[in-house]
Amino acid sequence: MARIELGTIIPRWEWRTFGKEFGAAEAKIKEHECTRAIESSEVYILSKKSGENIKVRDTLMDIKILKEINGDALEQWFPIMKATFPIAKGEMEEVFKAANVEFDSSGIEEMGFDEFIAKFVDPNPNLKSVGVFKKRFGYKIEGATVEIADLTIDGQAIRTTAVEDADPELVISLVKKLGLINYENISYIKAMRRMVGFED
Repeated sequence: MARIELGTIIPRWEWRTFGKEFGAAEAKIKEHECTRAIESSEVYILSKKSGENIKVRDTLMDIKILKEINGDALEQWFPIMKATFPIAKGEMEEVFKAANVEFDSSGIEEMGFDEFIAKFVDPNPNLKSVGVFKKRFGYKIEGATVEIADLTIDGQAIRTTAVEDADPELVISLVKKLGLINYENISYIKAMRRMVGFED
């Protein structure tokens, strides 16, 4: 087990939407050069009692909390923990604190990923582990990060696009310029909670 030092973090503001296609906005995004293409398989831990972002990617437990929502409904997510499996009792306690679910850590020192999910997540009616496959395509537009991704969430195919930057004014300006402003602005966690029946 190793806890990862987070170091200096510059929080970014995010606007995101989900759907099957994004019409003219997607065409405008693709006029720019794709600067990265990444595939990943991840497991999110969703909670009925919390909307925080708890996921595992590349054997790394990653927790982000929603720090702020501004007047344009942009969201600022802030990482509070990264730790490799097997994770120790203290890291497990942070997972359940973020999920707002009670957790009995007595007799536990550390635990591997499969055992952790099987023993503490899957049997809990307030939690659900959700497998997510992502094929992400990144673009730099006016200095901001813009992404289009093909996803499989809990066996369901869906797509997402997002605009992110440390400057919220740049984010909302670019959302408008690209023609995304009339799409629903919804985070990964809210979208997934809706898909699995945790949120209306």
